[in-house]
Amino acid sequence: MSSSVLTHWTVLGARSLRLGRRNVEALIMSVMLPVMLMVVFVYLFGGALQVGTEYVTYVVPGVMLLCVSFGSAMTAVAVANDLSGGIVDRFRSLDVGGAALLSGHVLASLARNTVSSVLVLTVAFALGFRPHAGATQWLATAGILLLVIAAVSWLSAALGLLAGSAEAAGGYTFVITFLPYASSAFVPIDTMPTWLRGFAGNQPVTPIVESLRGLLLDQPVGTAPWRAVAWCCGIMLAAAAAASILFRAKTRG
Repeated sequence: MSSSVLTHWTVLGARSLRLGRRNVEALIMSVMLPVMLMVVFVYLFGGALQVGTEYVTYVVPGVMLLCVSFGSAMTAVAVANDLSGGIVDRFRSLDVGGAALLSGHVLASLARNTVSSVLVLTVAFALGFRPHAGATQWLATAGILLLVIAAVSWLSAALGLLAGSAEAAGGYTFVITFLPYASSAFVPIDTMPTWLRGFAGNQPVTPIVESLRGLLLDQPVGTAPWRAVAWCCGIMLAAAAAASILFRAKTRG
């Protein structure tokens, strides 16, 4: 990677972070909503849900993924706004390519979602979450979470390009927000209806959640981390390729 490309990525990533700070309502919602959901799940529903352990211990990985999914809406909306606001032509005159513009949004999403995840984890500690992970397991947890954020960020960028407006871009990310609920994030899969178990057990969120939960609690994880990494890498590569194609199609002419 050349120094000029890296500079473009860094500058545009900082630009995306500044734009995100101006959208205070969306920023607060993307951070506070997962925290509020964790409080709701732990104190309102936790007593009625039997998962074989303290519910706050069980639910933390799922809420962290919800945090990532809510943050994805900001990325999709920001990309859609850039596409419709004429800024792309201005960047072209400065010899800044579409890859740098999209990568800047992804870098900003990585930064925002990392901070949000740390906040959610801090609140979880306040609610009684007590992990048993060692240094290696914490590093593996952080690596998987960063890979998830990168994959979701690229997918959100592609959805932002696909959408016709910023409003539509936010709606398109609903599918990302829905997936954690139809997984093992909040209840064991064997408690779900039979027709739903096949989907819940074979979609990307379940191995991700099981990896994070097992690593944090020092429990056996089996092949879950490898499946999680495979899912994330596949989604990220496919989304980045789709985003590149969509960007060229949308800005042609």
